[in-house]
Amino acid sequence: QVREHHRKLRKEAKKRGRKKPRKDPGVPGSAPFKEELLREAEQRKQRLEELKQKQKLERRKELEKKRKLDAKKNAAKIKEDTEGKESSKKAGAKTKKVLDKNSSKSFCRELEKVIEASDVILEVLDARDPLGCRCPQLEQAICSRPDKKLLLVLNKIDLVPKENLEKWLNYLKNEFPTIAFKSATLIKDRNMEKLTKRRGRIDLSKNTECFGSECLLKLLQEHRKTQKKDIQVGVVGFPNVGKSSIINSLKGARACNVGPARGITKSMQIVCVDKQMKILDSPSILADPSNHTLALAMRSIIDTEESALANVLEGMDAIINHCSKQHVILFYNIPDFRSTEEFLTLLAQKRGMLKKGGIPDTESMAKLLLCDWTGAKISYHSQPPEQQRLPLYLTEDKIAEMQKDFNLKKLEEENTTTVKALKYPNLASSIPFQSAGMTNGTIEENKVVEKASEHKNLETDEEEEEEEDENENFTETDDDQDHMEEEEESEEVMTSSILSTCIGFINRLFFFLFSPDGSHTNTLPFIVDKTAAEDDAYDFNTDYV
Repeated sequence: QVREHHRKLRKEAKKRGRKKPRKDPGVPGSAPFKEELLREAEQRKQRLEELKQKQKLERRKELEKKRKLDAKKNAAKIKEDTEGKESSKKAGAKTKKVLDKNSSKSFCRELEKVIEASDVILEVLDARDPLGCRCPQLEQAICSRPDKKLLLVLNKIDLVPKENLEKWLNYLKNEFPTIAFKSATLIKDRNMEKLTKRRGRIDLSKNTECFGSECLLKLLQEHRKTQKKDIQVGVVGFPNVGKSSIINSLKGARACNVGPARGITKSMQIVCVDKQMKILDSPSILADPSNHTLALAMRSIIDTEESALANVLEGMDAIINHCSKQHVILFYNIPDFRSTEEFLTLLAQKRGMLKKGGIPDTESMAKLLLCDWTGAKISYHSQPPEQQRLPLYLTEDKIAEMQKDFNLKKLEEENTTTVKALKYPNLASSIPFQSAGMTNGTIEENKVVEKASEHKNLETDEEEEEEEDENENFTETDDDQDHMEEEEESEEVMTSSILSTCIGFINRLFFFLFSPDGSHTNTLPFIVDKTAAEDDAYDFNTDYV
């Protein structure tokens, strides 16, 4: 079929009288200066190719110019629309200055509201590092007001050894009344799974059994009876200590949003436990930037997904340096490591967290580990100080005032029952951790200076201006410079090729004119321009006969 098709095409071509294009006969061998003519023909081909490439580049640049101009026009239109909307919004609400919910000032403002509105304040502490979860600024602000009481709630007690928990309870009860607590989590049961498969819904309102809630409720109800009025209880603390989960445990239902991410609670929330008592959920305390890197890594309010990679790596470095290396190696079941980077690479290889080409993804591994250490996955414990030194804002009179309306004997009995009811990890399986001490925090809105956000805005504005300037310069000057550079390069190539042809032609003439026989010699031509160093090099611009 293919042959027949080609045969038909040939017949049609013959009928039309179309002749085949003649082949280039080339330069005959007997013609004088054949090599020079061939060189000139090659140079012409090169020039034509260069011209074609230039035309292609010019077309591409013209298309890029058009695209950029269209993009600028579209951006200008979008800016005009957004500016119009913003101006209309600002004109309608000039007097109301609403802060962003994610800003640090709004967090401090909501925290101040909770402290002012509450009669009893619960400072929630992580049992793995109770000293690092205490904020001296918050405690001093509460102690300075005689109408308020402060209680310490030691949460996540199931993640520390029993001996360590008893030491911390004995240490903390000398300063403030302390309650041992294990908050409830969501149900994960076989019956629940069957229901979810059938109905496709999860009942988030139900929680598992919690420990210490009855003790805390009895303590608050006794205080309400002594005050003879309805009370409001504020729950405060650093991120990921379990403030909202404690409220859900006291309520017996999912009243507040709970999750492993930091800073989920962004405003004050009121939860009614009964008719005489309300609980106020508050946003997390802001860790002061002057704190140790360990405190900033464990107690900062920024989520790991948004935080800078350098901060995450520094935080993990500080955590590992404050832990027992042997226990970390045994816990993660990895070989010995020299640095934090090596630790992250080994763990990423073990868990299969790899990038393209089999490179260990240490960045995502560091983020995941930081979430595990601040969450409720890893069991580690810190030892209380050997000597109990009271802070400056605490005196014996102030301690007696804080413990005045509470039955401390019943509290100790209830704590012992909760401690006996739970299962704890062994001392060998828990990682020893060295605490960095109390974490300084900012609770006043006036003292907060949002330098990071302002710096970011300035950087973004400067970057936008620089990009606009670069685009303008590119449209006006870069094209001209590119054209000038291309023209200069082409001129240099042309001049070098012409000079080479001239030198070769002069050499040929020299040998034809000044040879002793007056005939063409088979010897190599003498080149004046060639130096001794270049004698061994092969030059394509000269004739080698």
